[in-house]
Amino acid sequence: MILLDFPTFPFRIRNSNRGEEIFDIIRKKFILLTEEEWVRQHCIMHLINDKGYPASLISVEKALKVNNLTKRTDIVIFGRDLKPKMIVECKAPQIIISNDVFNQIARYNMSLNVDYLLVTNGLQHYSCYINHNKNSFSFLEKIPEYQEIIQYQV
Repeated sequence: MILLDFPTFPFRIRNSNRGEEIFDIIRKKFILLTEEEWVRQHCIMHLINDKGYPASLISVEKALKVNNLTKRTDIVIFGRDLKPKMIVECKAPQIIISNDVFNQIARYNMSLNVDYLLVTNGLQHYSCYINHNKNSFSFLEKIPEYQEIIQYQV
């Protein structure tokens, strides 16, 4: 797999009759190793190991309703009050992060109403803070630490 713009981690990878699989520490099972899954697993490990996100407050492939259709978010981060705080959308490295990707994650946010969005293809990462009171958003210089995304939590 391609080298990503994340630290390297000691993943558990195995071969099966389905192909190469990687162990997902959140779902606690081996998942088929696609390019998008490679990005997702790096992102999860980076959030946990480098940014202080508790693994117990991370959900992967969370189902939600968008315009009466069932969709799945790549990663949702919850606050200690179990309210969603961040949606993460992962794409394969060759996928360009475009307005379409941001529109996708914005549609997901219509259901979850989080304060932070993160989009990554493993090579580029874009995170933003949504100010719901002012109906605006601002891009952040880096992926926020967990303490940053819960700082206004009661």
